[in-house]
Amino acid sequence: MKTGFSNERGYATRLLVNKPLPDAAQTHPLLIGLRAARANFLPGLIVQAAMITVVLAYYYYEPARAWLAQLALIKQRWGYGFAFVSGAVAGGVFPELLTVAVFQRGRVRRENLGNLVFGILYWGSQCAIVDGFYRLQAEMFGLNVDFPTVAKKVFVDQFIFNSFYAAPFGVAVFEWKNRGYRLAGMGHVLTGRFYMERALPALMATWGVWIPVTSMIYSLPSLLQVPLFSLALTFWVMLFTWITRHNRGE
Repeated sequence: MKTGFSNERGYATRLLVNKPLPDAAQTHPLLIGLRAARANFLPGLIVQAAMITVVLAYYYYEPARAWLAQLALIKQRWGYGFAFVSGAVAGGVFPELLTVAVFQRGRVRRENLGNLVFGILYWGSQCAIVDGFYRLQAEMFGLNVDFPTVAKKVFVDQFIFNSFYAAPFGVAVFEWKNRGYRLAGMGHVLTGRFYMERALPALMATWGVWIPVTSMIYSLPSLLQVPLFSLALTFWVMLFTWITRHNRGE
């Protein structure tokens, strides 16, 4: 999962950093996706480095392993509630706090509350859905952490779940948000043209980051997969909050 990035915080296609594109790039989804993928490169490396650190710490550093084991117990106890709260905080609360504290110099604006509520509901619900998806993958492919099992899960995650649900749904939801939550005229999100022009570039822009990240997520025990996803989401959204606000001169 992890796409659908098209909102003001710079997800995927919006991360063309507000620079004018050549005419061909404006009209060709593949060129848009490739340009966004290049823009994602450095932030993606930062997210991947953070995830590698967590995975290595789990397997090779006993204090970190013990702490993560406690986190797994909390996840087991709270289940989907843990997923919702972690997603809401990672994708909704932290980025809005960053926006207010850094870019607005501590001044709260009216739109911050709306963005906060939207972020909490959207990212909380999506993280809960991801939790259910990870559980389904465990039922389908088992709990082993070996190359064949991880490879199957990454393939289904990125090229089925992400391609046919996460990316098109996320892009459509942010399209609805950016239209002022009006349903009128939203029928175009169900067309093949919308998928090709909006969802496909978002997929291309994030595959390079999230294929390695999901490989690391599936390399941990199942109870730690949602917490690691939430951590990756925190880095991802906050990085793009910073980058796009900076590039807009805010």
